[in-house]
Amino acid sequence: MKLCKFFMVSSVLVVFFILSTSVWAKKSGDVTDLQIGVKYKPDTCEIQAHKGDKIKVHYRGKLTDGTVFDSSFERGDPIEFELGSGQVIKGWDQGILGMCVGEKRKLKIPAKLGYGEQGSPPTIPGGATLIFDTELVAVNGNHQVEEKKVPVSYSSEKLESYFGLFW
Repeated sequence: MKLCKFFMVSSVLVVFFILSTSVWAKKSGDVTDLQIGVKYKPDTCEIQAHKGDKIKVHYRGKLTDGTVFDSSFERGDPIEFELGSGQVIKGWDQGILGMCVGEKRKLKIPAKLGYGEQGSPPTIPGGATLIFDTELVAVNGNHQVEEKKVPVSYSSEKLESYFGLFW
């Protein structure tokens, strides 16, 4: 009887532990798969990032508790690397693919696509989910050209010559 009660209590405790662990993981902001959120996309996408492209990206890296561990924005110097070549963490190689120059994305990267269970001491603990605010600055040296609207001024005589037939 005591043995049966022991197993029953043990089973309840195990179930409670599993449920509480899954609730804690959800609350802490950890993810198990790469999540890509598009925060801004230009009206036109003339230049897009593909595997093998040399790209420049501005970024701000944070832990799920909001602690910033690195930021190119503050340095004023975007990172440059070849996309898809393994020069950066896998979450970046996957999360930046298809991005347009000028586009801004938020990447939530699970540990398996970041620094894994070992982390990157002292700033990134093992098993950490990473959050990056990113902006694609250039692809193969090509920066997005901003549309500039040039004001056009016409004299009243010129306007009359254009629209005179309709007046």
